[in-house]
Amino acid sequence: MSQAKNYEYHKSLKSIWDKATLLYSEGNRDAQSYFTAEEKTFLDSIGATAQEVYDFAEDYNLHGEPDFTTFALVQDIRRAYFLEEQGGKPAEGTVDPSSFPSKQDEVEGIVWLPRIIQKAKAKLQGRMDPDTMYGCGGDRHFLKENDIHPAEFLRVVWKHENDEDAIVQWVLKRIQG
Repeated sequence: MSQAKNYEYHKSLKSIWDKATLLYSEGNRDAQSYFTAEEKTFLDSIGATAQEVYDFAEDYNLHGEPDFTTFALVQDIRRAYFLEEQGGKPAEGTVDPSSFPSKQDEVEGIVWLPRIIQKAKAKLQGRMDPDTMYGCGGDRHFLKENDIHPAEFLRVVWKHENDEDAIVQWVLKRIQG
């Protein structure tokens, strides 16, 4: 695997995706066994983990989504945040999934929004617990229902990372369309 750090990093990401979706389809359920040391170094360099790739590959195999394009767009925003905001240094620790708002919590009458905002922040920061996925089935249901692409939502959360009301207002405008 070529260590394409910038201009062609997407080719390495595609190779990782192809490998993960194939291994999952063949029955391998051990995310930590998927990648070589070189591939793990590449994932580290873009602020990604083997578990995150596995989660996307699993859902793709089981549900036909998210597809590679969605995976790549989400990872691109995480990569940009990792390089620009975190200086290429991983965050300390993970967010405890029990600290996320419940699946029934709402703001401005929008169920799931408080939860997905917090999950998006954790994804941006590289602090997702291995048992939690940004872009899971519940997230996809919310995003589809409100006509928001997962990468687009991640970008909005990054833009308004310290102003949750601005995120809520953006979602309300999208819904009111």
